[in-house]
This record gives sequence, C-alpha cells and structure tokens, in this order.
Amino acid sequence: TAQVKALKNPRAQAKAAMGKFIKAGRVVVMLQGRYAGKKAIVVKTFDDGSKSRPFGHALVAGVDRAPLKVTRRMSKKKTTKRTKVKPFVKYANFNHIMPTRYQVPAEIAPASMCTDQQMDTADGRVEAKKFVKSLLQEKFSTPPPDKSGRPSKDVLYLRKKLRF
Repeated sequence: TAQVKALKNPRAQAKAAMGKFIKAGRVVVMLQGRYAGKKAIVVKTFDDGSKSRPFGHALVAGVDRAPLKVTRRMSKKKTTKRTKVKPFVKYANFNHIMPTRYQVPAEIAPASMCTDQQMDTADGRVEAKKFVKSLLQEKFSTPPPDKSGRPSKDVLYLRKKLRF
C-alpha cells in the first residue's frame, strides 16, 4: 500500500520517473562547504543513503587547487611546480553538488580512485588523496584522446579553475 500511495503523490511519481544522472565518472561542482566552487568526479553513489548518512549522497574526488598555466619558456623546475594538483576526497550530499554535462573517460576509472574502507580511517584518506593526485597530474599533463583524436574536453574542463 505504501507503493500505491507513493505513486498517487505527484512529487513521488516524478522522482520515480526521473533517471539517475549522477553516476560514477560524472564531473560535478561542489556547492557548499570548504570546497564550494571546486570541481570533482563522482566515485560512487549512495542513492538510498547508508546507516551513518541516511540521505542520498556520493563519494567524490576532486581538485582543491588546479594546476596553473605553463608556457614553453618556463624552466623545468617551474613547470613541475605549476602543474602540481591538490586533491580532496569526501562524501557529499546530492543537494550540495551540481552535475555538469561532462563525464570523465572510462580509462580514468573513477571506481578505483577511492574506496569506502579508505574513507573510514585518516591514513586511508591520505592514501586515497595521494593516488588521486598522481592520477590527476598524469591525466592533466597528457589528456586522454576522445573519439576524434583530440584531447578529451571533459579532462580539460576538470583541469581549469571555475571562474565565478
């Protein structure tokens, strides 16, 4: 009977009909908190919530400090310093993230970035951040090609700082 009541409610009906577009690999913009305005990749979604977080949320890995512009005239030391990325990993409520039209290529494999077990401990989070940092720095320096052979627009979007 609960399902029948839910289908009579127009809001519940719309929610049931609406597809899930926040999936692993989607590039999102953080809206609230310390990382507001920062871009992130959805690693894993929890649509029905969990015991500790009884609301829809996602595990995200993002770019806290984006790499700076590098020109050919710069020294090797300066380019390595400017291409450094500061990552973050956290759980975010669906209400506090805004999905973009960008989806990272499958070869980046968002599911391998961070796990729930790593998020349980401080050491695990540090380890996850190190992995995300190395992965993002590698992909930002040589973006994977898209179908036409050009660098992937999704990775280029993620690399740029959001101007607002």
